[in-house]
Amino acid sequence: MNDVTVTLPDGSIRSVPSGTSVREVAEGISPRLAKAALAGLVDGQLVDLASPIVGNAAVRIVTPDSLEALPLYRHSTAHLLAAAVTELFPGAQCGIGPATDEGFFYDFIVDRPFVPEDLEAIEKKMKELASQDLPYARQMWPRDKAKEFFTRRGEPLKVQLIDEKTEGQPVVSCYTIKDPDTFIDFCVGPHVPSTGRLKAFKLLNTSNAYWKGDARNQPMQRIYGTAFFSDKDLKAYLTQIEEAKKRDHRKLGRELGLFTFHQWAPGAAFWLDKGTTLYNTLANYMRDVLFPAGYVELKTPLIFNKALWETSGHWQHYRQNMFLIESENEQMGMKAMNCPGHMLVFASEVRSYRDLPLRFHEQTPLHRNEASGVLSGLTRVRQFAQDDAHCFVTEDQIGDEVDRLLRLVQRVYDDLGLTFHAKLATRPDDRLGEDATWDHAEAQLRSALEKAGQTYTLDAGGGNFYGPKIDFDVTDAIGRKWQCATIQLDYQIPQRFDLTYVGADNTEHRPVVIHRAIFGSFERFIAILIEHYAGAFPLWLAPVQTVVLPISDRHLRYAASIRDQLTAAGLRAVLDERQETIGYKIREAQLQKIPYMLVVGDRESADGTLSVRTRAGGDQGASTIAAFIGATRDEIARKGGESGVAA
Repeated sequence: MNDVTVTLPDGSIRSVPSGTSVREVAEGISPRLAKAALAGLVDGQLVDLASPIVGNAAVRIVTPDSLEALPLYRHSTAHLLAAAVTELFPGAQCGIGPATDEGFFYDFIVDRPFVPEDLEAIEKKMKELASQDLPYARQMWPRDKAKEFFTRRGEPLKVQLIDEKTEGQPVVSCYTIKDPDTFIDFCVGPHVPSTGRLKAFKLLNTSNAYWKGDARNQPMQRIYGTAFFSDKDLKAYLTQIEEAKKRDHRKLGRELGLFTFHQWAPGAAFWLDKGTTLYNTLANYMRDVLFPAGYVELKTPLIFNKALWETSGHWQHYRQNMFLIESENEQMGMKAMNCPGHMLVFASEVRSYRDLPLRFHEQTPLHRNEASGVLSGLTRVRQFAQDDAHCFVTEDQIGDEVDRLLRLVQRVYDDLGLTFHAKLATRPDDRLGEDATWDHAEAQLRSALEKAGQTYTLDAGGGNFYGPKIDFDVTDAIGRKWQCATIQLDYQIPQRFDLTYVGADNTEHRPVVIHRAIFGSFERFIAILIEHYAGAFPLWLAPVQTVVLPISDRHLRYAASIRDQLTAAGLRAVLDERQETIGYKIREAQLQKIPYMLVVGDRESADGTLSVRTRAGGDQGASTIAAFIGATRDEIARKGGESGVAA
């Protein structure tokens, strides 16, 4: 048997017989490593510990500390779930069971919907199978044998998957838990060595689903779960879930009177008075940030002839997600994104290099025909608006413009008290343009990130087909990550619209377009903010900033004069005139998460003062009206900086 060379992460080299398994390599390094090993990376490909090494290769042993470990662990737990379901529900058909960022799920066809008692029984069976430490084993079967096997078992979905994913392949990969009678699934793997490695998992809930996510296909039942390497991490996640339920923007939006929905307008929010105030506060804040930075605001049409969408490429690739209209025998599409309209504005007159960078901003409504089954509060809607902008630049201006955008993102998220992480997404396999163009574009983004001192991770292959990008994940108050801001270089859309500018050499040149958003959609971003703040917005964002609470009717006139002075000073103030006890009024204001409550009674009326309470800090003592106005103005100006007394 020939020897092969194994190169380890530290650069050391070992010679082992061809066919040596990854597990044996780990054992040769140290018993401790072999005990911790879950899988291996062989020349960058994730494989089982049992996989043989048949040629010279770079090998890294995957342990629970590896980046690849948690998805592997969760996918293996999904198989454990499927094994438990098929044992408890013998007629169940298995669909797919991938790992997700939050855990895993598995889809099944069963005779009836799962109920909470079923989840308890399934989880108990999973723990029983885990305690038996049953091996995960990969079996390579002839394709026809695998199809015949799953057909005989009454699992046509698996046969369909084999047909679709292994065409032209003589053998297919199947994984068992213990043996085919206990559990077998068509799967490329890899998996952890045995069920005994799966310790900390929890089934969370069920939902309706469809095969391949298509409502025209077979209805299924989906079971969601999560898994971690330790009980401590699992408990922390479950605590986060409970906290998230309390912060659910749909619940708080209703309780705080921000927005509502109606079945006659699915996926479109009705913004109520306080919600409209919040929305407009964010919209105007963004204008205040952008206009001094050289942006101009546009309003482009909501409906365009299909010729626009054909030119942009959306008619060919996005039409199914658009609302289509026919008018006078012309096919039209409702605007799903602003960029094509901005291209027409750029092309509407001759542009010079002196005009660039040219920065267009727009907040008009957009519409996307999302399936009804995926609509969810403000996070998945059919009507929305974006803090959208397109910057037209020369090649030489890309670096400086991206640097400006990075500082803009930093400022906005600082004002909102949000932390973020940047990712540089580079060229995908399926892309347009020359490699030299991609080299230049990626180098410009990387240079801008490093010049700004911005830490980032690399998302290799995660760019758009038309250019690389920088994405930003914000982390909310309970540790969840949300992808929001994006900076995308686009070399293709200026070409599709034949955009040009006259350069210093008096000849035509092609601009580069930078697509960028900081909030993303207002709807989704407001949902994030509601949950981040648990509805207790900082003073500058709060729809109602202060409420004046007269103790009795004889204090109404003085209370009204305070409200009027606050309103004249630019504060969003209301007066609670109800004939209720002051304790009741205070509790109501706290439930509505109003930052400041101003109590006025005999003493305040006589002294020309007010008694200040905050939603979190309680009684703050007496203040003059002028002092209170000055303090709140300072707090509003600080935004996400040092918190005020209402924090």
